[in-house]
Formats: sequence, C-alpha cells, structure tokens
Amino acid sequence: MFAFARARFSFFFALLLVVGLPGAGQAASPPAPLVPVVSDTVQRPIAYHFVLTSLPANTPGDAALYLVGSFNNWQPADTQYRFRRQANGLFGLTLRTEQARLEYKVSRGSWAAIEGSGHGQVRANRVATRQQAQAGDVEVRVQSWEDLTGTFQFYSLYDLLLLFSCFQGVLLLIAIPSLQHANRAANRWLLWLLGLGAGCTLLTVVSSDRTVANAYPQLTLVPDFIWFVYGPLFYGYIRRLLFNEAPRPRQWLQLLPAVLQLLVYLPYFLLDSYEFQLRLVSHEAGLRAVLLTTGFVALLTNAAYWLACRQVIRAYTRQYEASVSYAQNLRYLTTVLGIQAVCLLLWSFLFGIVLASRWATFDVYTLVARNQALIWLVFSTLPYFLGYVVLHQPEIFRLVPAPADLGALPAGAAVAGVPVSAPMPVMAEVAGVAITEPLPALPRPPRPPGAPGSLDLPAAQATVAGYMRQHKPYLNPSLTIHELAMGLQLPPHVLSKVINEGFGQNFFDFVNSYRVDEFKQVMAVPQARQYTLLALALEVGFNSKTAFNRAFKKQTDQTPREYFSGIREE
Repeated sequence: MFAFARARFSFFFALLLVVGLPGAGQAASPPAPLVPVVSDTVQRPIAYHFVLTSLPANTPGDAALYLVGSFNNWQPADTQYRFRRQANGLFGLTLRTEQARLEYKVSRGSWAAIEGSGHGQVRANRVATRQQAQAGDVEVRVQSWEDLTGTFQFYSLYDLLLLFSCFQGVLLLIAIPSLQHANRAANRWLLWLLGLGAGCTLLTVVSSDRTVANAYPQLTLVPDFIWFVYGPLFYGYIRRLLFNEAPRPRQWLQLLPAVLQLLVYLPYFLLDSYEFQLRLVSHEAGLRAVLLTTGFVALLTNAAYWLACRQVIRAYTRQYEASVSYAQNLRYLTTVLGIQAVCLLLWSFLFGIVLASRWATFDVYTLVARNQALIWLVFSTLPYFLGYVVLHQPEIFRLVPAPADLGALPAGAAVAGVPVSAPMPVMAEVAGVAITEPLPALPRPPRPPGAPGSLDLPAAQATVAGYMRQHKPYLNPSLTIHELAMGLQLPPHVLSKVINEGFGQNFFDFVNSYRVDEFKQVMAVPQARQYTLLALALEVGFNSKTAFNRAFKKQTDQTPREYFSGIREE
C-alpha cells in the first residue's frame, strides 16, 4: 500500500521533477556541446552572480570549482562556468541568461566530486530565480563533497533508523514462523509483507550511497515496485487473517499494475548508467511523464486498498460482535492502518507541494526531499511496532477467523440432533462466596408457542432470559452464539433474531450486559473489596481489561473506577 521514496535519485526525488517547471525538461545525453537555454517567455537577459560563502574544510586547496546545471546540460567541468577567486577571497561566478529559473549544483570537475548534503549524501538540486538575481548575490554554502565524506558522517541517524528497521524485519521473519499454534496461512502473507518492506527499505539506504548511485543509478527505481505490490499483499493478509479466505486465482490479477510498471521502467533499466543519470538530473520530459503517471496512479491505488482494508476490518467487527462474546484485539490492525494513513497523507502532501511550486516560489526540492524522507521514516516504524506486538501480544498472530455466517443454517434446521456437551463446572470463588454451582445437564427448553416455523418473539425472549439467569453461560469467557444456541436447542440465526429484535442488542453486548450485572452483584459482597477490579472482571467472564471497561462504561456511562470509587482497578 504504500508508497515511499528516498532522496538520492529515488522516485520521490524524481517525482518532484515531474512538474513542468520553467526551464526543466532539457534532454540530457553524454557530454555534448553547450546548448543555448531558451526560456518559456521572452525576457531580457539577467546576470546571476553566484558567490561561494562556505566550503567544506576538506576541500583540496588546488581544487577547480564549477557551476553545473540546467543552463549547460549538466556538464560538471564546463570551463565557461568555473568559479574564480575574487578580491575578497571568496569564489564567484557571473552567469548571464534569459532563463527565469535555474537549477544547479557545485562540482569539482566530475559527478563523483559533486556537492552533497550535510551528511555527505546526494542533495537536491539548488534553485535560483530571477527575483533572487535582481535582489543581489546568490550565496551558496557547500556543506560536503560526496567523494570526501567519511563513513561515520555518511550514515546519519536517519540511515541508521532505516537500517535497524530492516534488521528488525529480518528478526520478525525468523520469529513469527516459530510461534506456537500460529495462524500460519495468514502469517505467510505477513512474512511476504515484511520481506518486501525490509528489502525496499534496505535498497533505499544502499542506493543513496554515492558509489552505488554513480555506478548503478537505476537501482534507485527498484524500491518503487513496493507501490503496486504492498497493497494487494496487505489486503490478502487481512482477508486471510480475519476470514480465513484462501486466495482465488483471479486475485493475482491485482499484481498486474506492478507488471505494467516493470514494462514501463524496463527501457530505463536498459539505458547506459551515465545517460540515465543525466536524464534524471536534467528532468528529461519522457522520464517526467512516466514518473508522474506512475506516482499518481500508485497513490490512488494504495488509497483504494487502504479503504478496502478498513471496510474488511469493520465487516469482521460487525460479524464477531454478532457471534462471540469475547473481545478480539484488533488494535494491532488499526494501528497498522493508522501508520499507512500517515504515509498516504504525506504522499498526497508531496503532490500538493509539487503542484504549488508552479505558482509559488520556494525551495521545492529541499521541502520535497524532507517530505519523502519522513514518509520512509514513518513506514519504517512498522517493523518496530510488529516486534513489540510479537513480544507482548503474540496471541494476535493466532487471531481466530470470523465464525461462519449465522444464516448458514436454514430456518427449520433441527439442532436437537447436535449433542449437547456436558457442562464444565464453572466455580468462581470470590471472597468465599460461590458465584454459581456446577451446572446440571442442560434441559431442552420448550419451543415457543406458535405455528411450526413461526417465532413467538416474546416467548422466545423469555426463554432466553430465563436460561441466562438460571445457567449463567456468560461465565464462559469464550462463549459463542453457536454454543449458546446449542444449549437453548435453537438454530443460531433464530437466537440471533431474538437477541437483535427482542433485546435490541448484538450478541456481544447482550452477553456482556449479563457479565456487568454479575460483576455488580459480586461487588456487593464486602469481602470482594480485597480483590482488584480486573481479577473480579475475569471471574465473571470477561477476557480482558479492555473488554471489561468498554462493556461497563457502555452500560453505566461510567468507568468501573468511577462507579466503585476507592477500589483498586488493578
């Protein structure tokens, strides 16, 4: 789902170049004669006076410094644009052109010796406008040289966080399959997701290395394939985890956009490395169109998958609330969706930045580079979060799929043939007071009066309520509607209708309302005050503190602590 890129010649850096900015789009090729720059609107030439106000301390004393940019087809050692030392000791260069906007960098005579960012990585193109030139000198502060950066300086905290995220992903690839009683079918999808994310994150960091980027610039396009693969994989994982739905043959057609992306990118993979690098840095029109179209379609596609995943989780929530009485921990999935939503919002904001740059003058390259770096950083938090879940909540990876549809049994189906299992003795001693005695064999409740096949709702409602009061099946924390229907000798869909229409509740809230009432009765015993609220909640059938608090507040409009002031919650 979810689209991300990194500065170096990454997709997002290139995406920022896809906007038809004035002066962009010069066709680039291996070293060629200087081509005059033609502006979109005829204006009188203006002089841009560039001054190097600061150079890295490790700059060689005899280094020749050049200005390279859109005005000379990005030739890194053009003698026409060599800086000269001025009377004040600073290096300066005057460039006269009709172009209203220049994109440029400073070099020491080759692409290997180009200026870098503060950490020695590739920096975005600098931009100078006619307004800046008219206001005075264009001051340039060179922070580093790509070829003169030490290893420690190159690996910034940002890089280390991404690399640790990759390492965490590898650990999860080892840990998750070793979980006991795991939902292996669903976890296989999760492992593919982890492997894809870790691999693309690693390639993002590696491709920002100056040596790799200069030797294999096309490598920066490879992480883009996560855009059309992550969404289908995550959607398949959700369906498999929640509904145990095996992939259908036609489902693999969802990967067709990734195949088309590969075919579109293939000509660029086959280009000479130097030619591709020049096309990328000079904003070649064809490459701009490819990246813009791919990025926009990927954003829409991933947004659609995100919405589909949210709908699946909501459908699962509705289904389990109608079928089971215990809380399912879906916070893991909603947190993952939240992280993905942040990435999508940042991605949309990136498009907004690029679009706004057509009408407003600002340092769009730096802003976009920071934005796309933030996207990768947010995305890299997923393995950290999953690592926490594996350690503290491993049961999530054993999440039980939603039960069968209640309508699976026909209206007249006889459940009497289903043997009623002998009841488990449910003894919960609280302060020496037994909540319930061992249950006797469950009698078959009388069929509500009425014509065969019809349902007398008030009579059925009274039967269900009497059974709940007498036998207290809600003390079973894993009670399902099918188990309760077996005890009542009713088809599950009939019982569901009685609960929904007769009591005006879903099964989840219906059972938990009895648990809350039982909890209040237990709390009326003076000896109960020596126990925590959570301990007592578990005794009356709740399976977690979250489920208890939610059910209690829904019924009383108060938290348990507010309702029973002065008693320890846990």
